[in-house]
Amino acid sequence: MSSSRRSFIKKAAVGVVGVALGNKVNAMSAQSYSNIIGANDRVNIAIQGLGRRYGAYIPPILDKKNNVTLKYFCDVMKSQRDKAAAKFSKSVNYKPVVENDIRKILDDKEVDAIFMATPDHWHTPGAIMGMQAGKHIYLEKPCSHNMNENEMVVAAQEKYNKVVQMGNQQRSSAESSQIIKEIHNGIIGDTYKATAFYINKRGEVPIPVKAAPPEGLDWELFQGPAIRKAYTHDTWNYNWHWYGWDFGTAEMGNNATHELDIARWALGVSLPEHVDVIAEKNHYKNDGWEMYDSMNATFKFSGNKVIEWDGQSRNGYNKYGKGRGTIIYGSKGSAFIDRGGFALYDLAGKLIKDNKSSGAEGGLALGGGGDLSTRHAVNFFETIRGNQELTSPIQQGATSQAMTHYANIASKIGKSFEVDENTGRIYDRDAMKFWSRTYEPGWDPKL
Repeated sequence: MSSSRRSFIKKAAVGVVGVALGNKVNAMSAQSYSNIIGANDRVNIAIQGLGRRYGAYIPPILDKKNNVTLKYFCDVMKSQRDKAAAKFSKSVNYKPVVENDIRKILDDKEVDAIFMATPDHWHTPGAIMGMQAGKHIYLEKPCSHNMNENEMVVAAQEKYNKVVQMGNQQRSSAESSQIIKEIHNGIIGDTYKATAFYINKRGEVPIPVKAAPPEGLDWELFQGPAIRKAYTHDTWNYNWHWYGWDFGTAEMGNNATHELDIARWALGVSLPEHVDVIAEKNHYKNDGWEMYDSMNATFKFSGNKVIEWDGQSRNGYNKYGKGRGTIIYGSKGSAFIDRGGFALYDLAGKLIKDNKSSGAEGGLALGGGGDLSTRHAVNFFETIRGNQELTSPIQQGATSQAMTHYANIASKIGKSFEVDENTGRIYDRDAMKFWSRTYEPGWDPKL
């Protein structure tokens, strides 16, 4: 690596991007990155979290034209590190280092960027640690565990001037971009409502019981920023999503993030003024699932615009004909948008135009992956080099993420509330009690 490139890593001379959460934000300009990394320079990366999502990053890493080297695999579970390394070694002529502690990787000045695919409670603290170490961050959704972290991750990007792409990969869909541009240009008239939905048929989950951590799991590091507690059976392997709020953000953070982002993008709105939620656990009532599994949420915005959320985690009836997607309503027609493309309808409900993606992207399957994830990752690489603009800068991602946090808070307090659309603050004392969380001593993120 050249001395000038080392200087870049230390100084991170990037132009400040965007404004505070809740205000209008433009995508990062390629010009603002003009002196980051030369267009032909290799980008060295590490992946933190080797569960169901990391496989989506491998195709763009392996593609030689992207000029990327994977230096590290990192996970707190030994079996996942070994499995990932063995599989990857079949496709390349070098071996990434395997490591269980991301803090050791952050000390390596040769690492330019981190892909973060950990459980939710690690996302903001880990991203801030990475930015402070001079790394660019590809941050999987949800970008934050709560509203306080939502603001912190944006503030960190603006303080440390790093490229921070949120992993809501539908922003990299050419079809979604096309139809939303047409919507903004009036193809369905004046937009007034969006209905976003997610339907799955998740089954029963075990009731958590105290047990020894599985062999090879660093339970201390898994918990990281979370308050320490005894391990319970099957927590680490995806069920952390449903076992209380220490690690997960329920289905809102897990999946609603994607469709609500498309709805907000299409309607051209920022933060809501009012949030109303009905949420219950309606299925397998005696199992270990501790959150709601069914949610209807209504977000009201200025300009008389509304976004509705319909989420069913464990009832597989596809009342919309698809497992997930977003419907946009306008004065002259409507549009349906999902990862597979879009369909445009007139007021009579007649299909007048559609455009299906030629590629594939995971919909309901755990982990997903496909063309959109590849494009999203390549966009991240090219923005680091100064050749492109981010398709999902953290300011935009966090604004969409706020909706999921508001809905979760409303589900916890069992009532609706008003929001200051400029600051994001909630006009309810009970709700504001859930604005942030308590951290294990020494782990609270600091700017």
